[in-house]
Amino acid sequence: MLNNNEINSLPDSLILWVDEIKKRTKSDKVYWCDGSDKENKELTDLLTTEGKWIKLNENEYQNCYLYRTPKNDVARVEDRTLICTDNAEEAGPTNRWMKKEKALKMMWKLFNGVMKKRTMYVIPYLMGPENSDFSQVGVEITDSAYVVINMRILTRMGRIAVKEIKNKERYVRALHSTGDLSLENRYICHFPDERLLMSINTEYGGNAVLSKKPHALRIASTIARDEGWLAEHMFLLEVENKKRNKNYYISGALPSASGKTNLAMIKPPANFNDFKARTVGDDISWLFVGKDGELRGINPENGFFGVAYGTGPSSNPNILQSLKKNTVFTNVALNPKNNTPWWEGLSEPPETLYDWTGTEWHPWSKKNAAHKNSRFTTPLKQYPFKSEAYKDPRGVKLSATLFGGRRSSLIPLVYEAKTFEQGILLGAMTRAETTAAQSGSTGVVRSDPMSMLAFCGYNMGDYFKHWFDVAKKVKRPPKVFNVNWFRKDEKGNYIWPGFGENFRVLKWMIDRIDGKVNAVELPIGFIPNIDDLDLKGLVLEKEKLNELFYFDKQGWLKELNEVKIFFKKFGKHIPDELWDEFNKMYKNVNEY
Repeated sequence: MLNNNEINSLPDSLILWVDEIKKRTKSDKVYWCDGSDKENKELTDLLTTEGKWIKLNENEYQNCYLYRTPKNDVARVEDRTLICTDNAEEAGPTNRWMKKEKALKMMWKLFNGVMKKRTMYVIPYLMGPENSDFSQVGVEITDSAYVVINMRILTRMGRIAVKEIKNKERYVRALHSTGDLSLENRYICHFPDERLLMSINTEYGGNAVLSKKPHALRIASTIARDEGWLAEHMFLLEVENKKRNKNYYISGALPSASGKTNLAMIKPPANFNDFKARTVGDDISWLFVGKDGELRGINPENGFFGVAYGTGPSSNPNILQSLKKNTVFTNVALNPKNNTPWWEGLSEPPETLYDWTGTEWHPWSKKNAAHKNSRFTTPLKQYPFKSEAYKDPRGVKLSATLFGGRRSSLIPLVYEAKTFEQGILLGAMTRAETTAAQSGSTGVVRSDPMSMLAFCGYNMGDYFKHWFDVAKKVKRPPKVFNVNWFRKDEKGNYIWPGFGENFRVLKWMIDRIDGKVNAVELPIGFIPNIDDLDLKGLVLEKEKLNELFYFDKQGWLKELNEVKIFFKKFGKHIPDELWDEFNKMYKNVNEY
Protein backbone atom coordinates (compact mmCIF):
# COMPACT_ATOMS: atom_id res chain seq x y z
CA MET A 1 0.00 0.00 0.00
CA LEU A 2 1.21 3.53 -0.77
CA ASN A 3 2.45 5.41 2.28
CA ASN A 4 1.15 8.79 3.40
CA ASN A 5 4.06 10.71 1.87
CA GLU A 6 3.42 9.10 -1.51
CA ILE A 7 -0.31 9.80 -1.32
CA ASN A 8 0.21 13.41 -0.22
CA SER A 9 2.58 14.00 -3.14
CA LEU A 10 -0.30 13.50 -5.57
CA PRO A 11 -2.37 16.42 -6.88
CA ASP A 12 -4.83 17.89 -4.37
CA SER A 13 -7.61 17.49 -6.91
CA LEU A 14 -7.03 13.73 -6.96
CA ILE A 15 -7.06 13.37 -3.17
CA LEU A 16 -10.25 15.43 -2.96
CA TRP A 17 -11.86 13.23 -5.65
CA VAL A 18 -10.98 10.05 -3.75
CA ASP A 19 -12.51 11.55 -0.59
CA GLU A 20 -15.65 12.44 -2.53
CA ILE A 21 -16.01 8.90 -3.92
CA LYS A 22 -15.53 7.41 -0.44
CA LYS A 23 -18.39 9.55 0.90
CA ARG A 24 -20.70 8.82 -2.03
CA THR A 25 -20.07 5.06 -2.05
CA LYS A 26 -19.88 4.79 1.78
CA SER A 27 -16.87 2.51 1.56
CA ASP A 28 -15.57 1.09 4.84
CA LYS A 29 -11.89 1.24 3.85
CA VAL A 30 -9.68 3.01 1.30
CA TYR A 31 -6.65 1.12 0.01
CA TRP A 32 -4.08 2.92 -2.20
CA CYS A 33 -2.46 0.28 -4.42
CA ASP A 34 1.33 0.24 -4.77
CA GLY A 35 1.58 -2.52 -7.42
CA SER A 36 4.06 -4.61 -5.41
CA ASP A 37 4.47 -8.39 -5.46
CA LYS A 38 3.53 -8.48 -1.77
CA GLU A 39 0.28 -6.64 -2.39
CA ASN A 40 -0.58 -8.87 -5.36
CA LYS A 41 -0.04 -12.03 -3.28
CA GLU A 42 -2.27 -10.69 -0.51
CA LEU A 43 -5.06 -10.03 -3.01
CA THR A 44 -4.78 -13.41 -4.75
CA ASP A 45 -4.73 -15.15 -1.36
CA LEU A 46 -7.84 -13.19 -0.34
CA LEU A 47 -9.78 -14.18 -3.46
CA THR A 48 -8.69 -17.80 -3.15
CA THR A 49 -9.73 -17.95 0.51
CA GLU A 50 -13.11 -16.44 -0.36
CA GLY A 51 -13.56 -19.17 -2.99
CA LYS A 52 -13.76 -16.68 -5.89
CA TRP A 53 -10.52 -17.90 -7.47
CA ILE A 54 -9.14 -21.34 -8.19
CA LYS A 55 -5.39 -21.69 -7.84
CA LEU A 56 -4.06 -23.84 -10.69
CA ASN A 57 -1.44 -26.57 -10.65
CA GLU A 58 1.70 -24.80 -9.41
CA ASN A 59 4.04 -27.20 -11.19
CA GLU A 60 2.50 -26.56 -14.60
CA TYR A 61 0.99 -23.08 -14.17
CA GLN A 62 3.09 -21.12 -11.70
CA ASN A 63 1.17 -18.38 -9.89
CA CYS A 64 -1.84 -18.81 -12.23
CA TYR A 65 -5.52 -18.60 -11.31
CA LEU A 66 -8.93 -19.34 -12.79
CA TYR A 67 -11.84 -16.96 -12.31
CA ARG A 68 -15.49 -17.54 -13.30
CA THR A 69 -17.77 -14.60 -13.90
CA PRO A 70 -21.56 -14.78 -13.45
CA LYS A 71 -23.37 -16.10 -16.53
CA ASN A 72 -24.80 -12.67 -17.31
CA ASP A 73 -21.41 -10.90 -17.20
CA VAL A 74 -19.21 -12.46 -19.86
CA ALA A 75 -18.56 -9.77 -22.49
CA ARG A 76 -18.80 -6.11 -23.40
CA VAL A 77 -22.34 -4.71 -23.32
CA GLU A 78 -22.45 -2.44 -26.35
CA ASP A 79 -26.05 -1.35 -25.76
CA ARG A 80 -25.08 -0.06 -22.29
CA THR A 81 -21.78 1.49 -23.36
CA LEU A 82 -22.50 5.20 -23.65
CA ILE A 83 -20.73 8.33 -24.84
CA CYS A 84 -22.01 11.16 -22.64
CA THR A 85 -21.73 14.68 -24.07
CA ASP A 86 -23.88 17.81 -24.23
CA ASN A 87 -25.32 16.93 -27.64
CA ALA A 88 -25.79 13.77 -29.70
CA GLU A 89 -23.97 15.09 -32.77
CA GLU A 90 -20.67 15.10 -30.86
CA ALA A 91 -21.02 11.34 -30.35
CA GLY A 92 -22.18 10.69 -33.90
CA PRO A 93 -24.57 8.09 -35.36
CA THR A 94 -22.44 5.04 -34.55
CA ASN A 95 -22.17 5.63 -30.80
CA ARG A 96 -24.86 5.17 -28.15
CA TRP A 97 -25.36 8.58 -26.60
CA MET A 98 -26.78 9.99 -23.41
CA LYS A 99 -26.84 13.62 -22.37
CA LYS A 100 -24.00 14.27 -19.94
CA GLU A 101 -26.15 15.80 -17.22
CA LYS A 102 -28.65 12.93 -17.33
CA ALA A 103 -25.92 10.28 -17.32
CA LEU A 104 -24.12 11.80 -14.33
CA LYS A 105 -27.35 11.97 -12.36
CA MET A 106 -28.15 8.32 -13.19
CA MET A 107 -24.66 7.04 -12.35
CA TRP A 108 -24.28 8.93 -9.06
CA LYS A 109 -27.60 7.50 -7.96
CA LEU A 110 -26.39 3.97 -8.75
CA PHE A 111 -23.07 4.58 -6.94
CA ASN A 112 -24.76 5.93 -3.81
CA GLY A 113 -23.73 3.60 -0.96
CA VAL A 114 -22.63 0.87 -3.39
CA MET A 115 -19.33 0.12 -1.58
CA LYS A 116 -20.77 -0.18 1.92
CA LYS A 117 -18.87 -2.95 3.80
CA ARG A 118 -16.39 -3.15 0.91
CA THR A 119 -12.80 -2.02 0.38
CA MET A 120 -12.33 0.84 -2.06
CA TYR A 121 -9.13 0.27 -4.04
CA VAL A 122 -7.40 3.32 -5.55
CA ILE A 123 -5.21 2.34 -8.52
CA PRO A 124 -2.77 4.89 -10.00
CA TYR A 125 -1.71 3.63 -13.44
CA LEU A 126 0.54 4.59 -16.32
CA MET A 127 -0.35 3.91 -19.96
CA GLY A 128 2.76 3.67 -22.11
CA PRO A 129 6.51 3.60 -21.43
CA GLU A 130 8.07 5.46 -18.51
CA ASN A 131 9.35 8.98 -19.17
CA SER A 132 7.57 9.20 -22.52
CA ASP A 133 5.94 12.38 -23.80
CA PHE A 134 3.36 10.11 -25.41
CA SER A 135 2.25 8.23 -22.27
CA GLN A 136 -0.83 9.03 -20.18
CA VAL A 137 -1.82 8.52 -16.58
CA GLY A 138 -5.04 7.60 -14.85
CA VAL A 139 -6.52 6.57 -11.53
CA GLU A 140 -9.17 3.87 -11.26
CA ILE A 141 -11.25 3.41 -8.13
CA THR A 142 -12.86 -0.01 -7.78
CA ASP A 143 -14.25 -2.41 -5.18
CA SER A 144 -12.96 -5.45 -7.08
CA ALA A 145 -9.67 -7.16 -6.20
CA TYR A 146 -10.01 -9.01 -9.54
CA VAL A 147 -9.81 -5.64 -11.32
CA VAL A 148 -6.75 -4.60 -9.28
CA ILE A 149 -4.87 -7.78 -10.22
CA ASN A 150 -5.76 -7.42 -13.91
CA MET A 151 -4.77 -3.75 -13.90
CA ARG A 152 -1.40 -4.72 -12.45
CA ILE A 153 -0.81 -7.00 -15.45
CA LEU A 154 -2.17 -4.69 -18.15
CA THR A 155 -0.74 -1.34 -17.00
CA ARG A 156 2.28 0.04 -15.20
CA MET A 157 0.51 0.34 -11.87
CA GLY A 158 1.16 1.74 -8.41
CA ARG A 159 4.41 3.45 -7.38
CA ILE A 160 5.69 3.55 -10.95
CA ALA A 161 2.63 5.63 -11.88
CA VAL A 162 2.74 8.03 -8.89
CA LYS A 163 5.84 9.79 -10.22
CA GLU A 164 4.27 10.13 -13.67
CA ILE A 165 1.00 11.52 -12.26
CA LYS A 166 2.96 14.21 -10.45
CA ASN A 167 4.66 15.16 -13.74
CA LYS A 168 1.56 15.14 -15.98
CA GLU A 169 -0.82 18.06 -16.21
CA ARG A 170 -3.98 15.96 -16.50
CA TYR A 171 -5.09 12.46 -15.61
CA VAL A 172 -8.07 10.27 -16.47
CA ARG A 173 -10.44 9.44 -13.61
CA ALA A 174 -12.13 6.05 -13.65
CA LEU A 175 -14.75 4.79 -11.20
CA HIS A 176 -15.98 1.19 -11.09
CA SER A 177 -18.10 -1.00 -8.84
CA THR A 178 -19.34 -4.55 -9.21
CA GLY A 179 -22.55 -3.33 -7.56
CA ASP A 180 -25.04 -6.19 -7.47
CA LEU A 181 -24.14 -7.29 -11.05
CA SER A 182 -27.70 -6.61 -12.22
CA LEU A 183 -27.90 -6.46 -15.99
CA GLU A 184 -30.72 -3.92 -16.04
CA ASN A 185 -28.55 -1.35 -14.24
CA ARG A 186 -25.26 -2.17 -15.96
CA TYR A 187 -23.68 0.86 -17.62
CA ILE A 188 -20.26 1.87 -18.89
CA CYS A 189 -20.33 5.64 -19.32
CA HIS A 190 -17.65 7.78 -20.97
CA PHE A 191 -17.46 11.53 -20.33
CA PRO A 192 -14.81 12.76 -22.82
CA ASP A 193 -14.98 16.41 -21.78
CA GLU A 194 -14.32 15.45 -18.16
CA ARG A 195 -11.79 12.68 -18.88
CA LEU A 196 -14.05 10.61 -16.67
CA LEU A 197 -15.18 6.96 -16.84
CA MET A 198 -17.91 5.32 -14.76
CA SER A 199 -18.79 1.61 -14.86
CA ILE A 200 -21.18 -0.27 -12.60
CA ASN A 201 -22.76 -3.72 -12.08
CA THR A 202 -20.11 -5.60 -14.04
CA GLU A 203 -16.76 -7.27 -13.39
CA TYR A 204 -15.96 -8.51 -16.90
CA GLY A 205 -12.53 -7.25 -17.97
CA GLY A 206 -13.50 -5.05 -20.89
CA ASN A 207 -16.20 -3.33 -18.83
CA ALA A 208 -14.36 -3.09 -15.50
CA VAL A 209 -10.65 -2.82 -16.29
CA LEU A 210 -11.14 0.75 -17.43
CA SER A 211 -7.60 1.29 -18.68
CA LYS A 212 -8.45 -1.04 -21.56
CA LYS A 213 -10.89 0.06 -24.28
CA PRO A 214 -12.62 2.79 -22.20
CA HIS A 215 -9.45 4.80 -21.53
CA ALA A 216 -6.95 3.60 -24.15
CA LEU A 217 -9.41 4.05 -27.04
CA ARG A 218 -12.69 5.86 -26.31
CA ILE A 219 -11.33 8.58 -24.04
CA ALA A 220 -7.86 8.58 -25.61
CA SER A 221 -9.32 9.01 -29.10
CA THR A 222 -10.95 12.28 -28.02
CA ILE A 223 -7.74 13.45 -26.32
CA ALA A 224 -5.87 12.51 -29.50
CA ARG A 225 -8.31 14.56 -31.60
CA ASP A 226 -7.68 17.61 -29.39
CA GLU A 227 -3.90 17.16 -29.22
CA GLY A 228 -3.15 16.07 -32.79
CA TRP A 229 -2.33 12.35 -32.55
CA LEU A 230 -4.19 9.04 -33.08
CA ALA A 231 -5.45 6.41 -30.60
CA GLU A 232 -5.99 3.28 -32.67
CA HIS A 233 -7.24 -0.30 -32.30
CA MET A 234 -4.01 -1.58 -33.81
CA PHE A 235 -1.25 -4.07 -33.11
CA LEU A 236 2.43 -3.12 -33.43
CA LEU A 237 4.81 -5.68 -34.91
CA GLU A 238 8.59 -5.61 -35.31
CA VAL A 239 10.02 -7.58 -38.23
CA GLU A 240 13.79 -8.01 -38.41
CA ASN A 241 15.44 -8.74 -41.76
CA LYS A 242 18.88 -9.98 -40.79
CA LYS A 243 20.14 -10.04 -44.39
CA ARG A 244 19.37 -6.33 -44.78
CA ASN A 245 20.32 -5.57 -41.17
CA LYS A 246 17.09 -3.64 -40.72
CA ASN A 247 14.00 -3.60 -38.50
CA TYR A 248 10.53 -2.74 -39.81
CA TYR A 249 7.60 -1.68 -37.65
CA ILE A 250 4.11 -2.43 -38.87
CA SER A 251 0.84 -1.34 -37.29
CA GLY A 252 -2.41 -3.03 -38.22
CA ALA A 253 -6.14 -2.85 -37.58
CA LEU A 254 -8.35 -5.88 -38.19
CA PRO A 255 -11.88 -6.36 -36.80
CA SER A 256 -12.84 -9.20 -34.49
CA ALA A 257 -12.20 -12.71 -35.90
CA SER A 258 -10.05 -11.33 -38.75
CA GLY A 259 -6.66 -12.59 -37.53
CA LYS A 260 -5.36 -9.56 -35.64
CA THR A 261 -3.86 -11.28 -32.58
CA ASN A 262 -2.38 -14.10 -34.65
CA LEU A 263 -0.68 -11.56 -36.90
CA ALA A 264 0.61 -9.54 -33.94
CA MET A 265 2.24 -12.72 -32.59
CA ILE A 266 3.12 -14.33 -35.91
CA LYS A 267 5.82 -16.99 -36.19
CA PRO A 268 7.56 -16.95 -39.60
CA PRO A 269 7.59 -20.23 -41.58
CA ALA A 270 10.50 -22.55 -40.82
CA ASN A 271 12.41 -21.73 -44.02
CA PHE A 272 12.38 -17.94 -43.42
CA ASN A 273 15.70 -18.02 -41.58
CA ASP A 274 16.60 -14.41 -42.34
CA PHE A 275 13.57 -13.06 -40.49
CA LYS A 276 12.46 -12.63 -36.89
CA ALA A 277 9.04 -11.34 -35.81
CA ARG A 278 8.53 -9.74 -32.40
CA THR A 279 5.47 -8.22 -30.78
CA VAL A 280 5.47 -4.61 -29.63
CA GLY A 281 1.73 -4.69 -28.87
CA ASP A 282 -1.22 -6.86 -29.80
CA ASP A 283 -4.27 -4.63 -29.49
CA ILE A 284 -3.90 -0.85 -29.09
CA SER A 285 -1.44 1.68 -30.54
CA TRP A 286 -1.06 5.39 -30.00
CA LEU A 287 0.39 7.05 -33.09
CA PHE A 288 2.23 10.39 -33.15
CA VAL A 289 4.14 12.57 -35.55
CA GLY A 290 7.61 12.67 -34.02
CA LYS A 291 10.02 15.58 -34.01
CA ASP A 292 11.60 14.01 -37.09
CA GLY A 293 8.30 14.22 -38.97
CA GLU A 294 7.89 10.43 -38.98
CA LEU A 295 4.73 8.63 -37.87
CA ARG A 296 5.62 6.79 -34.67
CA GLY A 297 3.75 4.45 -32.37
CA ILE A 298 3.76 3.19 -28.78
CA ASN A 299 1.90 0.37 -27.10
CA PRO A 300 0.10 1.96 -24.12
CA GLU A 301 -0.43 -1.43 -22.47
CA ASN A 302 1.86 -3.65 -20.42
CA GLY A 303 0.18 -7.02 -20.92
CA PHE A 304 -2.18 -9.10 -23.04
CA PHE A 305 -5.94 -9.50 -22.49
CA GLY A 306 -6.48 -12.17 -25.12
CA VAL A 307 -9.26 -14.55 -26.13
CA ALA A 308 -8.36 -18.06 -24.93
CA TYR A 309 -11.04 -19.89 -26.94
CA GLY A 310 -9.54 -21.07 -30.23
CA THR A 311 -5.96 -20.22 -29.26
CA GLY A 312 -3.69 -23.20 -29.81
CA PRO A 313 -0.57 -24.66 -31.41
CA SER A 314 -1.75 -24.01 -34.96
CA SER A 315 -3.27 -20.54 -34.53
CA ASN A 316 -0.86 -18.90 -32.07
CA PRO A 317 1.94 -21.15 -30.78
CA ASN A 318 3.96 -18.22 -29.42
CA ILE A 319 1.49 -17.07 -26.77
CA LEU A 320 1.11 -20.54 -25.25
CA GLN A 321 4.63 -20.28 -23.83
CA SER A 322 3.67 -17.10 -22.03
CA LEU A 323 0.61 -18.50 -20.27
CA LYS A 324 2.48 -20.89 -17.98
CA LYS A 325 3.05 -18.35 -15.20
CA ASN A 326 1.58 -15.17 -13.66
CA THR A 327 -1.60 -15.48 -15.72
CA VAL A 328 -5.26 -14.97 -14.86
CA PHE A 329 -7.66 -17.19 -16.85
CA THR A 330 -11.29 -16.10 -17.02
CA ASN A 331 -14.16 -18.42 -17.99
CA VAL A 332 -12.05 -21.28 -19.33
CA ALA A 333 -12.68 -24.91 -18.38
CA LEU A 334 -10.84 -26.79 -15.62
CA ASN A 335 -9.30 -30.25 -15.88
CA PRO A 336 -9.96 -31.76 -12.42
CA LYS A 337 -7.43 -34.54 -12.94
CA ASN A 338 -4.44 -32.21 -12.84
CA ASN A 339 -6.02 -28.84 -11.98
CA THR A 340 -5.03 -27.17 -15.24
CA PRO A 341 -6.99 -24.86 -17.59
CA TRP A 342 -8.43 -26.06 -20.90
CA TRP A 343 -10.29 -24.50 -23.79
CA GLU A 344 -11.33 -25.45 -27.29
CA GLY A 345 -8.34 -25.25 -29.63
CA LEU A 346 -5.72 -25.94 -26.95
CA SER A 347 -5.61 -29.75 -27.38
CA GLU A 348 -7.83 -32.80 -27.60
CA PRO A 349 -10.36 -32.60 -24.74
CA PRO A 350 -9.87 -34.86 -21.72
CA GLU A 351 -12.63 -37.27 -20.71
CA THR A 352 -13.91 -35.03 -17.94
CA LEU A 353 -13.79 -31.27 -17.37
CA TYR A 354 -15.59 -28.68 -15.35
CA ASP A 355 -16.84 -26.13 -17.85
CA TRP A 356 -16.64 -22.35 -17.43
CA THR A 357 -19.72 -22.38 -15.18
CA GLY A 358 -18.28 -25.14 -12.94
CA THR A 359 -20.57 -27.85 -14.36
CA GLU A 360 -19.21 -31.31 -15.20
CA TRP A 361 -18.48 -31.58 -18.93
CA HIS A 362 -17.59 -34.42 -21.31
CA PRO A 363 -16.56 -34.48 -24.99
CA TRP A 364 -20.09 -35.51 -25.93
CA SER A 365 -21.60 -32.55 -24.07
CA LYS A 366 -23.49 -30.21 -26.39
CA LYS A 367 -22.24 -26.96 -24.83
CA ASN A 368 -18.76 -25.46 -25.07
CA ALA A 369 -16.42 -26.22 -22.20
CA ALA A 370 -14.85 -22.75 -22.29
CA HIS A 371 -16.87 -19.64 -23.03
CA LYS A 372 -16.26 -18.31 -26.54
CA ASN A 373 -15.14 -15.05 -24.94
CA SER A 374 -12.93 -16.75 -22.34
CA ARG A 375 -9.81 -14.74 -21.63
CA PHE A 376 -6.24 -14.78 -20.40
CA THR A 377 -4.47 -11.81 -18.82
CA THR A 378 -0.70 -12.21 -18.94
CA PRO A 379 2.29 -9.83 -18.68
CA LEU A 380 4.02 -8.62 -21.82
CA LYS A 381 7.45 -8.75 -20.15
CA GLN A 382 7.37 -12.55 -19.93
CA TYR A 383 6.29 -13.09 -23.55
CA PRO A 384 9.33 -14.79 -25.18
CA PHE A 385 8.88 -13.11 -28.57
CA LYS A 386 8.39 -9.51 -27.43
CA SER A 387 10.27 -6.58 -28.90
CA GLU A 388 12.23 -4.54 -26.38
CA ALA A 389 10.95 -1.51 -28.31
CA TYR A 390 7.73 -1.73 -26.26
CA LYS A 391 9.68 0.11 -23.53
CA ASP A 392 11.11 2.81 -25.83
CA PRO A 393 9.74 6.22 -24.73
CA ARG A 394 10.34 7.62 -28.23
CA GLY A 395 8.05 5.06 -29.86
CA VAL A 396 8.86 3.16 -33.06
CA LYS A 397 8.93 4.60 -36.59
CA LEU A 398 6.21 3.00 -38.72
CA SER A 399 7.26 1.39 -41.98
CA ALA A 400 3.73 0.31 -42.88
CA THR A 401 0.16 0.32 -41.67
CA LEU A 402 -2.32 -2.32 -42.73
CA PHE A 403 -6.09 -2.67 -42.61
CA GLY A 404 -8.32 -5.61 -43.44
CA GLY A 405 -11.22 -7.79 -42.48
CA ARG A 406 -12.70 -11.26 -42.86
CA ARG A 407 -14.15 -11.46 -46.38
CA SER A 408 -14.95 -14.67 -48.27
CA SER A 409 -14.90 -12.96 -51.67
CA LEU A 410 -13.98 -9.80 -53.59
CA ILE A 411 -11.11 -8.45 -51.42
CA PRO A 412 -7.64 -9.59 -52.59
CA LEU A 413 -5.16 -11.37 -50.32
CA VAL A 414 -3.17 -8.12 -50.21
CA TYR A 415 -3.08 -4.83 -52.05
CA GLU A 416 -1.21 -1.59 -51.50
CA ALA A 417 -2.71 1.88 -51.46
CA LYS A 418 -1.35 4.23 -54.13
CA THR A 419 -0.94 7.05 -51.59
CA PHE A 420 -1.20 7.48 -47.83
CA GLU A 421 -4.41 9.45 -48.38
CA GLN A 422 -5.91 6.58 -50.35
CA GLY A 423 -4.78 4.36 -47.48
CA ILE A 424 -7.01 6.39 -45.14
CA LEU A 425 -9.89 5.61 -47.50
CA LEU A 426 -9.03 1.89 -47.35
CA GLY A 427 -9.18 2.05 -43.56
CA ALA A 428 -12.49 3.92 -43.62
CA MET A 429 -13.88 1.33 -46.06
CA THR A 430 -13.03 -1.64 -43.82
CA ARG A 431 -15.86 -4.17 -43.75
CA ALA A 432 -15.92 -7.65 -42.25
CA GLU A 433 -18.22 -10.65 -42.15
CA THR A 434 -19.77 -11.64 -38.86
CA THR A 435 -19.01 -15.05 -37.35
CA ALA A 436 -21.02 -17.35 -35.10
CA ALA A 437 -19.08 -16.03 -32.12
CA GLN A 438 -20.25 -12.48 -32.84
CA SER A 439 -23.94 -12.79 -33.59
CA GLY A 440 -26.73 -15.22 -34.41
CA SER A 441 -26.35 -14.68 -38.15
CA THR A 442 -23.08 -15.37 -39.92
CA GLY A 443 -21.53 -13.99 -43.10
CA VAL A 444 -23.22 -10.57 -42.80
CA VAL A 445 -20.86 -7.86 -44.08
CA ARG A 446 -20.68 -4.91 -41.70
CA SER A 447 -18.68 -1.70 -41.82
CA ASP A 448 -15.99 -1.31 -39.17
CA PRO A 449 -13.78 1.63 -40.20
CA MET A 450 -10.19 1.21 -38.98
CA SER A 451 -11.70 -1.46 -36.65
CA MET A 452 -12.77 1.49 -34.48
CA LEU A 453 -16.54 1.45 -34.88
CA ALA A 454 -17.11 0.35 -31.26
CA PHE A 455 -14.20 2.33 -29.83
CA CYS A 456 -14.15 5.83 -31.34
CA GLY A 457 -15.24 8.21 -28.59
CA TYR A 458 -16.62 10.92 -30.87
CA ASN A 459 -18.29 11.45 -34.24
CA MET A 460 -16.62 9.08 -36.69
CA GLY A 461 -16.95 11.56 -39.55
CA ASP A 462 -14.75 13.94 -37.55
CA TYR A 463 -12.44 11.01 -36.85
CA PHE A 464 -11.85 10.54 -40.60
CA LYS A 465 -11.09 14.26 -40.90
CA HIS A 466 -8.61 13.96 -38.04
CA TRP A 467 -6.73 11.21 -39.90
CA PHE A 468 -6.28 13.53 -42.88
CA ASP A 469 -5.17 16.37 -40.59
CA VAL A 470 -2.49 14.16 -39.01
CA ALA A 471 -1.40 12.95 -42.47
CA LYS A 472 -0.57 16.53 -43.48
CA LYS A 473 2.06 16.67 -40.73
CA VAL A 474 3.85 13.45 -41.73
CA LYS A 475 6.97 14.02 -43.87
CA ARG A 476 7.50 10.43 -45.04
CA PRO A 477 4.28 8.49 -44.44
CA PRO A 478 4.33 4.71 -44.09
CA LYS A 479 2.98 2.57 -46.89
CA VAL A 480 -0.61 1.39 -46.39
CA PHE A 481 -1.82 -2.11 -47.26
CA ASN A 482 -5.09 -4.02 -47.07
CA VAL A 483 -5.15 -7.75 -46.31
CA ASN A 484 -7.73 -10.53 -46.38
CA TRP A 485 -6.78 -14.05 -45.26
CA PHE A 486 -10.29 -15.47 -45.67
CA ARG A 487 -11.12 -15.59 -49.38
CA LYS A 488 -12.90 -18.84 -50.35
CA ASP A 489 -13.19 -20.87 -53.54
CA GLU A 490 -16.43 -21.98 -55.24
CA LYS A 491 -16.66 -24.96 -52.84
CA GLY A 492 -16.50 -22.74 -49.78
CA ASN A 493 -12.94 -23.72 -48.82
CA TYR A 494 -10.36 -21.17 -47.73
CA ILE A 495 -7.83 -20.62 -50.51
CA TRP A 496 -5.00 -19.22 -48.40
CA PRO A 497 -3.68 -21.33 -45.47
CA GLY A 498 -3.33 -18.35 -43.12
CA PHE A 499 -1.71 -18.28 -39.66
CA GLY A 500 2.12 -18.37 -39.94
CA GLU A 501 1.95 -18.45 -43.74
CA ASN A 502 0.70 -14.85 -43.61
CA PHE A 503 4.31 -13.87 -43.04
CA ARG A 504 4.84 -14.43 -46.77
CA VAL A 505 2.57 -11.44 -47.37
CA LEU A 506 4.48 -9.37 -44.80
CA LYS A 507 7.71 -10.21 -46.66
CA TRP A 508 6.19 -8.86 -49.88
CA MET A 509 5.22 -5.67 -48.04
CA ILE A 510 8.81 -5.28 -46.83
CA ASP A 511 10.09 -5.75 -50.37
CA ARG A 512 7.70 -3.02 -51.49
CA ILE A 513 8.86 -0.72 -48.68
CA ASP A 514 12.46 -1.18 -49.81
CA GLY A 515 11.61 -0.88 -53.52
CA LYS A 516 12.83 -4.40 -54.29
CA VAL A 517 9.80 -5.52 -56.32
CA ASN A 518 7.32 -3.99 -58.71
CA ALA A 519 3.55 -4.50 -58.59
CA VAL A 520 0.47 -4.71 -60.79
CA GLU A 521 -1.73 -1.63 -60.77
CA LEU A 522 -5.49 -2.05 -60.36
CA PRO A 523 -8.10 0.69 -59.87
CA ILE A 524 -8.08 -0.05 -56.13
CA GLY A 525 -4.27 -0.11 -55.67
CA PHE A 526 -1.26 -2.33 -56.31
CA ILE A 527 -1.31 -6.14 -56.10
CA PRO A 528 1.75 -8.41 -56.21
CA ASN A 529 3.21 -10.06 -59.24
CA ILE A 530 2.63 -13.69 -58.29
CA ASP A 531 6.32 -14.50 -58.83
CA ASP A 532 7.27 -11.88 -56.22
CA LEU A 533 5.46 -13.73 -53.44
CA ASP A 534 7.86 -16.05 -51.64
CA LEU A 535 5.94 -19.34 -51.73
CA LYS A 536 8.86 -21.68 -51.11
CA GLY A 537 7.64 -24.70 -49.15
CA LEU A 538 3.97 -23.88 -49.74
CA VAL A 539 1.86 -26.07 -52.00
CA LEU A 540 -0.73 -23.88 -53.69
CA GLU A 541 -1.89 -24.15 -57.29
CA LYS A 542 -1.24 -21.10 -59.47
CA GLU A 543 -4.89 -21.10 -60.47
CA LYS A 544 -5.84 -20.74 -56.80
CA LEU A 545 -3.27 -17.98 -56.33
CA ASN A 546 -4.73 -16.05 -59.25
CA GLU A 547 -8.17 -16.45 -57.68
CA LEU A 548 -6.87 -14.67 -54.57
CA PHE A 549 -6.21 -11.58 -56.69
CA TYR A 550 -9.10 -11.75 -59.17
CA PHE A 551 -10.59 -8.28 -59.70
CA ASP A 552 -14.39 -8.30 -59.96
CA LYS A 553 -15.37 -4.91 -61.40
CA GLN A 554 -19.10 -5.26 -60.76
CA GLY A 555 -18.47 -6.59 -57.27
CA TRP A 556 -16.29 -3.58 -56.49
CA LEU A 557 -18.89 -1.12 -57.81
CA LYS A 558 -21.44 -2.77 -55.52
CA GLU A 559 -18.97 -2.57 -52.62
CA LEU A 560 -18.31 1.11 -53.21
CA ASN A 561 -22.01 1.92 -53.43
CA GLU A 562 -22.61 0.20 -50.09
CA VAL A 563 -19.69 2.06 -48.53
CA LYS A 564 -21.11 5.31 -49.89
CA ILE A 565 -24.41 4.66 -48.07
CA PHE A 566 -22.45 4.13 -44.85
CA PHE A 567 -20.44 7.33 -45.29
CA LYS A 568 -23.62 9.35 -45.89
CA LYS A 569 -24.78 8.50 -42.35
CA PHE A 570 -22.27 11.08 -41.11
CA GLY A 571 -23.62 13.93 -43.23
CA LYS A 572 -21.54 17.10 -43.18
CA HIS A 573 -19.00 15.52 -40.83
CA ILE A 574 -17.45 13.44 -43.64
CA PRO A 575 -14.43 15.45 -44.84
CA ASP A 576 -14.02 16.57 -48.44
CA GLU A 577 -10.69 14.75 -48.56
CA LEU A 578 -12.41 11.41 -47.99
CA TRP A 579 -15.02 12.05 -50.66
CA ASP A 580 -12.24 13.10 -53.07
CA GLU A 581 -10.41 9.80 -52.54
CA PHE A 582 -13.66 7.85 -52.78
CA ASN A 583 -14.71 9.51 -56.01
CA LYS A 584 -11.29 8.90 -57.57
CA MET A 585 -11.48 5.22 -56.76
CA TYR A 586 -15.08 4.92 -57.97
CA LYS A 587 -14.15 6.61 -61.27
CA ASN A 588 -11.10 4.34 -61.73
CA VAL A 589 -13.13 1.20 -61.08
CA ASN A 590 -15.99 2.29 -63.30
CA GLU A 591 -13.66 3.09 -66.20
CA TYR A 592 -11.55 -0.07 -65.84
